[in-house]
Amino acid sequence: MNVGVVGAGDVGSAVVELAEAYGHAVTGFADSRSAVVDADGIDVASALSTKRTEGTVGSGDPEAVLDAEYDVLVEATPTTLGDAEPGFSHVRTALERDRHVVLANKGPIAERYGDVRELEAESAGSVRFEATVGGAIPVISTIEGFGTSRVDSLHGVLNGTANFVLSRMSAEGLDYEHVLAEAQDLGVAEADPTFDVDGTDTALKGVIVANLLFDGEYSIEDASVDGIQALPGTLLELAREDGQTIRLLAEVRNGSVRVSPRLVPVESPVAPTGTHNAVQLDIENAGQMNLSGRGAGGVETASAVLTDIGRLSGKQTKR
Repeated sequence: MNVGVVGAGDVGSAVVELAEAYGHAVTGFADSRSAVVDADGIDVASALSTKRTEGTVGSGDPEAVLDAEYDVLVEATPTTLGDAEPGFSHVRTALERDRHVVLANKGPIAERYGDVRELEAESAGSVRFEATVGGAIPVISTIEGFGTSRVDSLHGVLNGTANFVLSRMSAEGLDYEHVLAEAQDLGVAEADPTFDVDGTDTALKGVIVANLLFDGEYSIEDASVDGIQALPGTLLELAREDGQTIRLLAEVRNGSVRVSPRLVPVESPVAPTGTHNAVQLDIENAGQMNLSGRGAGGVETASAVLTDIGRLSGKQTKR
C-alpha cells in the first residue's frame, strides 16, 4: 500500500524506515516544518538522513503530505489534549478523501472518539489505532477479536517509564528523584516526564480502551488519575518485604477508568519489570487473558502501526 506519514519522531521515522520490509511504499513524509512527497515513493534514506543532519525531512510544505497519493495516512504527531489538534484535522482530511487512517497519536481517539467515528462512518476509509495502547502488545486487536461485548474489564501496566521507575525503586531501594534522573540519562524518560509519571499517558490509554469497550465518548476528564511522584521509596521496601510491589495500574471496568499506584504480588502477571507493559483482560467464557511485552519504543510502536496497515491492505477505499 502507499503510505503517507505525518510526524517524524521516533515512531514516524521508524514507520518510514521499516515500511518497505512490510511491502509498503512511503509516498509522503512530513515533520512540523517540512515534507517530502513522491507518488512513486520517496527516497527514505535521504529523508531520514536530512532529518538527522538538518532537522527537516525535506523542502516541501508539511500540508502537502495530506494531499499526496496514499492509501493510508499514518498520524504520528505528538499527542495533545482537548481538541487533539493538529492530529484530529489530519484524520479528518484523510477520511474526507476516503483514505484509511492508522493512529500512533493517542489524542484523536482518546479525546474526540465520537467525532472520529462519525467521520469514519461517512468515509470509505477506516481508522485503526493498535499502536495507541501498549506499543507492540496487541491489546486493541485482542479485544476486537473476542468482541467488545465479551470483554468485561482490563487492568494492567501501560506506561514503560513509570514501570521502570517503580521497578528500580523496588529492587534497589532507591528514591523517586534518583531513579527518575537515571531513567532520563538512559533515555527511558523524557526531559519532561510529566505525562508518564503523573498518570496522564496511562489514563489516555485507559480512555481509549473504554471508548472501544463501551462505545462511548470518554476523555481524560472522565478518568480518575493518580501518579507516582509522591511515592516514598520506603513504601516499596515495605511492600517487598511482604512479597508485593507497587505498579501504576490502569483499570477499565463498569464504564469507568481509574489510574493509580496499586499493591500487587511480585509474581503477578501485571507486575512486569523494566519498561515492559502487561495487561489482563477478563473475557466472558474465556477467563483471564494476559498480554505482555514491549510497550514503548519507536520500532516497537511502529510494528503495531505497520501491522494495522497490513490489516487494511485487503480493504479497498473508493476513489
